[in-house]
Amino acid sequence: MPRRGLAMPSRARWLFLGLFLLLVLLLFAYLLECTPPASDLTVALPGGLVGGGDGGYGKEHYQGLLQEQEERHLSRAASLKRQIGQLKQELQEMGERLKLLQERKEPGPGVPGLSDQAKDQEPGDLLEYLHSQIDKAEVSAGARFPSEYAVVPFESFTSSKVYQLETGLTRHPEEKPVRKDRRDELVEAVEAALDIINNPDEEDGADDGGDDDAPMQRQTYSDLHFTEGLYRTERDKGTLYELFFAKEDSSSFRHVTLFRPFGPLMKVRSTAVETQGVVINVIVPLAGRVETFTQFLLNFREVCVQQDRRVHLTVVYFGHEGLQEVKSSLVKLSSEESFSNYSLLPVDEEFSRGRGLDIGAHAWTRGDVLMFFCDVDIHFTLDFLNTCRLHASPNKRVFYPVVFSLYNPAIVYGNLEQPPPVDLQLNHKKEAGFWRDFGFGMTCQYRSDFLNIGGFDLDVKGWGVEDVHLYRKYLRSDLIVTRTPVAGLFHLWHEKRCVDELTPEQYSMCIQSKAMNEASHSHLGMLVFQEEIKAHLRKQAFKTRSKPEG
Repeated sequence: MPRRGLAMPSRARWLFLGLFLLLVLLLFAYLLECTPPASDLTVALPGGLVGGGDGGYGKEHYQGLLQEQEERHLSRAASLKRQIGQLKQELQEMGERLKLLQERKEPGPGVPGLSDQAKDQEPGDLLEYLHSQIDKAEVSAGARFPSEYAVVPFESFTSSKVYQLETGLTRHPEEKPVRKDRRDELVEAVEAALDIINNPDEEDGADDGGDDDAPMQRQTYSDLHFTEGLYRTERDKGTLYELFFAKEDSSSFRHVTLFRPFGPLMKVRSTAVETQGVVINVIVPLAGRVETFTQFLLNFREVCVQQDRRVHLTVVYFGHEGLQEVKSSLVKLSSEESFSNYSLLPVDEEFSRGRGLDIGAHAWTRGDVLMFFCDVDIHFTLDFLNTCRLHASPNKRVFYPVVFSLYNPAIVYGNLEQPPPVDLQLNHKKEAGFWRDFGFGMTCQYRSDFLNIGGFDLDVKGWGVEDVHLYRKYLRSDLIVTRTPVAGLFHLWHEKRCVDELTPEQYSMCIQSKAMNEASHSHLGMLVFQEEIKAHLRKQAFKTRSKPEG
């Protein structure tokens, strides 16, 4: 009786035989592939055994043959590696698809069993990933930075102009968006903000002028009500937009924050911002420079006294020389405009800008207040005061605008008999000035934040460094630092004196500021090569005179 345990069905026997024959064929094909051609065998053998000669090939020839065989095998190996890589990639893609299908079947967020650290893991879907990008960006809370070089500044824009630090090839500090992608990007952001304001969600801030019981009274905004916007791009996260809207002659603003995490725009928040009761304490440290202060008061009278009327002026005056003239100017302003919101604080000390601002901040005794640290050679507009109010918030945000610094008018307008009035010099042209991105002296911040951060380093005397120290304190805190060029803030040119009493660091900064403050690169070049240009013109004139008439 045959043993069934060892018996093989006929179908399995034929299958085994077919596999054996296939293996034999594969082995035969491999031997054919690896066996050199007859010609290779012939030349590979020693010459004394083939052809009867004494050998026509040397050592170099055989080394060349070996190298050729090695290159052939390496090429084959590279081809196999590519095929293996493609298979691995396809396998990985299949695994990711399977993982996505499994995640869709799992319970969503909020279901018991999910870890609280799930958001730190790789997101399972697009929407969760986009929200995680908002959490990583500096949107709702400040980020700590090691120095001023790590800050990503904002660019500011209106409905027609962009004010930019990175000027690109055009080198224009102010320009209309030339590139279509940038123009479309800003238009889309404004339109999205308008849609949010005009169609608010329940969590959005209450509309000014309306209430819950009277939805028909809700005000409708259009692109004509767009006042200003800021935007900046963090390359590993996305683009943040801060947009402000207001009705004509209204002190109530709508503030919309949008974030584009390298994908569709996502609303962060929409709130109402009321600036009507926000008083700005403009603090100006001063020593001498009486004529410049008189010019400053003209600008202050027009903007702050006659138009805004929500500003207090604090002048901290060092020394005695010129003090009486400054006092008389303030008394005259007060009597002519019925303006009493000012303080003159005489200080019998050597001038120190940080010390003066610190005295002005501590002199305020009526609770918290928004402060604007200002210099006597600064010219600002009414729009800037609103910008100051919008971008500073107690215990949350400080504002460090980038000032547009005007060049020496004697050089800029050297082709005229005399420079035009100051109002006509206020334009954002590369021949007229530059964004003073290395200066941190002009700032809007609340008194409470200034005191909590520790104020200025009062050991610093003289020019410059104390501003950077304060700026770095904020960068290393949890407050948001907004840094952006502002259209309505100008630094008027004045001659700089870098005195010998400055420390080496201060003196270097002073000289750098003096050089950059004088004229544009092209204008300075014309001055440097002035003699060479005159010599060229004389030669051309001589050639013209000596050329024989035809």
